[in-house]
Amino acid sequence: MDLPRGIKGAPDWLPPDARAFEHVERTVLDTAARAGYERVRTPIFEPTEVFARGVGESTDVVQKEMYTFLDKGDRSLTLRPEGTAGVMRAALEANVPKTGGLPAKWAYAGEFFRQERPQAGRQRQFNQVGIEALGTEDPVVDAETVLLGWEALQRLGLHELVLRINNLGDREDRAAYHEHLNAYLDRFDLPAEVEERRRLNPLRAFDSKAPGMAEIMAEAPVLSDHVSEAAKAHYAQVVELLEAEGVPLTHDPQLVRGLDYYTRTTFEYQAANLGAQSAVGGGGRYDGLAEDLGWPERFPGIGWALGIDRTLLALRTDGVELPETQRVAVFVVAASTDLAPQAFALTSELRRAGTSADLACDGRSLKAQFKAADRSGARYAVVLGQREVEAGEVTVRDLFTGEQRTVARDAAVAEFLEG
Repeated sequence: MDLPRGIKGAPDWLPPDARAFEHVERTVLDTAARAGYERVRTPIFEPTEVFARGVGESTDVVQKEMYTFLDKGDRSLTLRPEGTAGVMRAALEANVPKTGGLPAKWAYAGEFFRQERPQAGRQRQFNQVGIEALGTEDPVVDAETVLLGWEALQRLGLHELVLRINNLGDREDRAAYHEHLNAYLDRFDLPAEVEERRRLNPLRAFDSKAPGMAEIMAEAPVLSDHVSEAAKAHYAQVVELLEAEGVPLTHDPQLVRGLDYYTRTTFEYQAANLGAQSAVGGGGRYDGLAEDLGWPERFPGIGWALGIDRTLLALRTDGVELPETQRVAVFVVAASTDLAPQAFALTSELRRAGTSADLACDGRSLKAQFKAADRSGARYAVVLGQREVEAGEVTVRDLFTGEQRTVARDAAVAEFLEG
């Protein structure tokens, strides 16, 4: 019988890669926590309408990439392809807009799913960590949001970064701009797919990878030239705040991102070393999303998501050395199998005292146990030999320096904690 194999595009994360993964996720979440963002968790599947209405019928995500299925109750469900729509659904269902204490500042991390062709930095099951600030239109929060993503990537060691940013205005601005864009596009014999998608949303023409479209769209009118004075003032303040923080940014009037809910401030973080797959994250404001999902009034928000898979690829391409995560602080070594019970008891005692500890199994030789101790990343080995046990002692060896000392067995845990 053949061994089952994993699904292409749904990678396994095993040590040491899993430790690097956790380092990225933990660093980003810690950066968000410093700014008051609380962790939330939402389901990995939602009613399909959450994404169809929230993300937009015209997007590649909804048209081509979602994993959608019927459950036993004939309900259409979809594995989440992105995080914002589900977080907003959860906020509205919990009546967050009416509970006060806004903005709600939330952070999340988890798995997401899109039916794409697997390649470097792009998987069918991928991982993101993100933040959402709900219930505020303050440009200061826009700047804070953009800055937090920038600082998280800087903390990880990604310094060759480009921040592209644009002003998509309000939805009222969009209608007038669509007329200008459609008038321009009418001059060309466009591919059938582009024609179909621009009937739903002309902005999606900017996403097209069809031959010749890049040249056509390079000369197209841009949305940021057709936004309201209020939207321009909002954007100007965001840019001013970011520049005051020393964040180098590039205004890109053709940046529209691939999701229909974006309004006003929209941005993308790019790693210069990744070529065509350079975006490691991005986001923007989505002031109309709540109404798209059926909420009776405006409930604004802004957020971003960083791709953990793509960020790790950028870090490794840049040669950034990720910190080695110490699995345990102490490794207990027994000089003989007869001393295994005492080694087990000491290991358990260390753990109960709050010290991470491990020990070898399967009757390994002393040499093999020290190799296992080195692999564990432990700073100390606590060695139990027959003579030491009879004398009521243990040997504590510093695995980094090679220095060692003998201490009383009854004081071993306290001695180690002090050392």
